[in-house]
Amino acid sequence: MLGCSSMRLAPLLLCAAAAAAVPPAAAQALPDLDVPFVTTPDHVVDAMLALAGVTARDFVLDLGSGDGRIVITAALKSGARGMGVEIDPALVKLSNENARKAGVADRARFVEQDLFATDLAPASVITMYLLPDVNLKLRPELLKLRPGTRIVSHDWDMGDWQPDAKVVLDVPDKKLGLDKKSTLLLWKIPAVVEGGWASGKRLRLNLRQRYQMLEGEVLYRGQTYPAASGRVDGTRVQLCFAQHDTGRCRLGALGRLVGSELQLLVDGAGRQQVTVITRRNGGR
Repeated sequence: MLGCSSMRLAPLLLCAAAAAAVPPAAAQALPDLDVPFVTTPDHVVDAMLALAGVTARDFVLDLGSGDGRIVITAALKSGARGMGVEIDPALVKLSNENARKAGVADRARFVEQDLFATDLAPASVITMYLLPDVNLKLRPELLKLRPGTRIVSHDWDMGDWQPDAKVVLDVPDKKLGLDKKSTLLLWKIPAVVEGGWASGKRLRLNLRQRYQMLEGEVLYRGQTYPAASGRVDGTRVQLCFAQHDTGRCRLGALGRLVGSELQLLVDGAGRQQVTVITRRNGGR
């Protein structure tokens, strides 16, 4: 659902402006809020949950949950638990009734609450169909979440934070926009690995991080690689040790952040793989 009903006054005005282009027959007027909501088609819901890789181990938090179909579908098809946050009491009541009818009320619940007052920390997956300004306002809080938490947004991006994956679907009966398509965007919250790392004199890293992207300098076995680059996928780290900014890797490294340790497997042509455990030496 386009989650206009889950925001307070200023964002509601933005939603009202966006909704003005929606034909009256295409939207359902909420009884107490002069703001329509637009449902997310079932195949788009399925694709959002598939993109996030939702399983029975997940807790799905839907921000602006409308009639509850995302959380209910996650419970029905994947056995996940979840909660929907919605500010309109009529929709909250409808969602809880829908969960009971579907037999998943023990795993799917809905609360009347402002999304900006919601504790995001319990979620392993967050879904949303909000507006760009709202996404940007949420972004700082999202980046504080547990590394590996998955965020799926319907149509709207996160500004200069590039998604980890994107899916475009045909939606012939879509009520918003002209191209009759939905874009689904996935982000995984990256661990913070920025800073200096060292394992004696054998391996030293000085990494700079912007969202999931890394760059910096590496000293490995006496050789300097001043144009290292890489990315963070949850707690997993991938690095390319390059001597120039051509992007050509002389060595590669894969690893994982485990507590305060960065455990890397360094590999290069003609070299035996060597497991290296480095400890944080500065950084944030």
